[in-house]
Amino acid sequence: MSHAAPPAPTAPVTEVIVCTTCRPAGASRDLPAAGQVLLDSVRSLQGEDRRAGVQVRGIACMSGCARACTVALQAAGKPTYFFGDLLADAETAAQVLACAGLHARSVDGALPRSQRPERLRSGILAKLPPFLGAVVA
Repeated sequence: MSHAAPPAPTAPVTEVIVCTTCRPAGASRDLPAAGQVLLDSVRSLQGEDRRAGVQVRGIACMSGCARACTVALQAAGKPTYFFGDLLADAETAAQVLACAGLHARSVDGALPRSQRPERLRSGILAKLPPFLGAVVA
């Protein structure tokens, strides 16, 4: 009689959420929203280098309008980080994915300022504790 080993526990997936409607103050409504441009850059880079444990999605309005562009990192059992004042370019996209990788690999989801990529060291709008249901048995 053979007993199969139980499956190894999987780490929670870190989700990168990019506001697709973000526009810096005074930005033209005739141009694509900076948030959508950032999301497209993040998805393009992720497509080139799929990082294990990281998913990306866009959402219309995360209510960070005065601090556009905004991005959140969240995972079950880990704090959620909400960043604003980000540039909508390929360098920011790369740093967002790098930071998401740190979040995914961190056991407790902590992202000390000194360990975050440069563009995510400032502009933090919120750090929310993990959802209680995710940490209480």
